[in-house]
Amino acid sequence: MIIAVRSFIYILLLGITVFIYASAIILVAPFTSYLTASRIATAWGRLNITLLRFICGIKLDIQGWDRLPQGGGYIIMAKHQSAWETVALRGLLPFNQSWILKKELLLVPFFGLALKLTKQIAIDRKAGKMALKQLLQQGIESLENKRIVIVFPEGTRVRVGQTGRYNIGGALLAEKSGCLVVPVAHNAGIYWPRNGFRKYPGTINVVIGEPFSSVGMTAAEINNKVSQWIESNVAELPHKRA
Repeated sequence: MIIAVRSFIYILLLGITVFIYASAIILVAPFTSYLTASRIATAWGRLNITLLRFICGIKLDIQGWDRLPQGGGYIIMAKHQSAWETVALRGLLPFNQSWILKKELLLVPFFGLALKLTKQIAIDRKAGKMALKQLLQQGIESLENKRIVIVFPEGTRVRVGQTGRYNIGGALLAEKSGCLVVPVAHNAGIYWPRNGFRKYPGTINVVIGEPFSSVGMTAAEINNKVSQWIESNVAELPHKRA
């Protein structure tokens, strides 16, 4: 019962913070660069990491933080178990981010406009080859502007202990750009379950992998290397709540 109440309080505050910070982005965007809007978005992520810790008892243990390249212009390819990583990575990583996300999110009031103003990469998944072309065009532009492109190769959240099919889009962007790729493993789905309402107390383990160059590699090779690293590291993390 206590977990349900705490989860409800957090979800309520999550909605409030989305409204406040998205409104702030919308208000300042016409008068400043998108970098200011990106900083506001990152402040939102950091606030929610704090709220999760104090309200839901969700803490973090991060390994490999020092492996992140200096500056931007690289791709993060992360495990997708939960909605947690869509909130927390925003706050954990340097502010200059471009996320590959579904176009439908741009239709969400306030939130969608804030995403557009922070220069995210919104893809129409139903557009087939055109969607891939759009991803490559916007992704390469973001990388050239030293932004960190964040990809969930599995595309959708998967249950703890399961592996989704690793889509080719992020790997193809890496192949075409020749940029560094950083794999990220975690077990957030234990404490913030996929499609679950309750947020359980405990420590989410995050492992940041060694960056590798995509120069000379095919998209299939990149995808294979990333998937093997992520899944092997996820397998070594706790799979049950303490």
